[in-house]
Amino acid sequence: MNTADVTALAILVFFGLATILPIAMVAIAKLLGPHNPSVLKNAPYECGEVPIGRPWIRFRAGYYVLALIFVIFSIEAVFVFPWVVVFRSLGVAGLIEMGIFVGVLVLGLVYAWRRGLLEWV
Repeated sequence: MNTADVTALAILVFFGLATILPIAMVAIAKLLGPHNPSVLKNAPYECGEVPIGRPWIRFRAGYYVLALIFVIFSIEAVFVFPWVVVFRSLGVAGLIEMGIFVGVLVLGLVYAWRRGLLEWV
């Protein structure tokens, strides 16, 4: 066996175990675990407090938009760190590309700010 075959086999074994083990653990817990449902156990749990109101309420869409903006800027950080590591080898072309990338994100931030999407309440 050459190195490529061993690597392919290791990857196949890894994915096989990553698929089989969680399924097996859930199945074993379902089969061997106690099952004693009650009204109290099925009630929604809210920090030890008695639930007030309906559990399904509508939230403002701005909360979700703010979360998406946070995700976008955290992804930006994921792309900027490797770029900083190889900055010297990329030269001016890499600087221009990153400038365009950051510029598009800044435009998105300005758009969200002007629309009032960054205001929490």
